[in-house]
Amino acid sequence: MRLLLVEDDDHVAAALSAVLARHGFDVEHARNGEEALQALLPAETPPFGVVLLDLGLPDQDGYEVCGKIRKRGSTPVIMVTARSDVRSRIHGLNLGADDYVVKPYDTGELIARIHAVIRRPTPGGAPASEDSDLRLGPVHIELPTRQVTVDGSVVQLTRKEFDLLALLAQRPGVVFRREQIISEVWRTSWEGTGRTLEVHVASLRSKLHMPALIETVRGVGYRLVAPAA
Repeated sequence: MRLLLVEDDDHVAAALSAVLARHGFDVEHARNGEEALQALLPAETPPFGVVLLDLGLPDQDGYEVCGKIRKRGSTPVIMVTARSDVRSRIHGLNLGADDYVVKPYDTGELIARIHAVIRRPTPGGAPASEDSDLRLGPVHIELPTRQVTVDGSVVQLTRKEFDLLALLAQRPGVVFRREQIISEVWRTSWEGTGRTLEVHVASLRSKLHMPALIETVRGVGYRLVAPAA
């Protein structure tokens, strides 16, 4: 997924871009508001899935940039700023920002917030991640009906097994942190739930008869390895 990072500090942008790239994002860096708005103009390249917008820009205030972005379309915007007071948060959200992250932040939390924003309902009412089925080689995931087939044969999954598979399958190759998976699938914290995640991963590998489909990334989490068609 393409991500637009609007940040005037090159050192901060370089460090964050490296982290985002490791999580599967194709990052484009804009150093000011004008560069950001130009980057968002319609082009032949795939559209940006989300914008990370710093408010302290050299040419115009980030709030102003957010307002212009929102007038042009519905690209999700996450404001990333040191302004932590409630009034600033409310103002940013009222301008159309989808989320507001205060510096300094934990990068794991930021990644989780990005994924959460991407999955939110679109103006048309359907969740962004559920507007089409997912096909990964012989695996077919029907999101609206919550049905999974492998080579045409239906595989019976529990609700959490389906949610886990659908989460990983939406971004093949992207590493999902254990904490993020627990938060998004179980809607709880990591503490005490780690063993549950391991059991569900093992069950999916067994039921799908594809042990290599979900890869364990030691010390980090899991990612789905798309099988050959």
